[in-house]
Amino acid sequence: MTKWAPHGAHFFLRDPAEQASGARAVLATVRVNQYDIGTYLDAHPHMIRVSRLADYASVVMACLARHPVSVVSATQIGEETRLELPTVSKLLKHLAQAGLVESFRGVTGGYRLARAAKDISLAEIVEALDGPIGLTECSLGHAGCERQAYCSVARDWQGIGATIDRALRAVSLADMLHRRVGGSSAHAV
Repeated sequence: MTKWAPHGAHFFLRDPAEQASGARAVLATVRVNQYDIGTYLDAHPHMIRVSRLADYASVVMACLARHPVSVVSATQIGEETRLELPTVSKLLKHLAQAGLVESFRGVTGGYRLARAAKDISLAEIVEALDGPIGLTECSLGHAGCERQAYCSVARDWQGIGATIDRALRAVSLADMLHRRVGGSSAHAV
């Protein structure tokens, strides 16, 4: 039987045969410095992942977290993150609608985090752009699958989805800025 084993910000798919040999396949990881926030299997080219916009949203949120008391313009965010202004504006709109950032109008207007970075989870950022976190329709609790009555794996997918959801909720925006990756320290909040 294959089991999911949490390990920090990583999740490993453990098969008894692989476990005996010590082999591990990474299912999920968060790389802070490169802003590569995604879920993937290292050994396979096909990836289970968050959208590119959700990935970029984490970059924008990290930028705002580095300016905890300042109101930062969309232009400055674009310059600091090297993202195009239309993309930054679109992301900020979604993040504001989700209650993660506050917007201020006027000449000195801009954006700032709505809460402290330690109080914003990676899951909230992903959900602001991608909606509820789930790997399959049934893992989101949606009814209506024609196979639901006799599906033998729905509970497994629900468990896997819940494990990934918990992992993303356990990582705060502040955590992402403080983690050490490849021996270098990320920017501090």
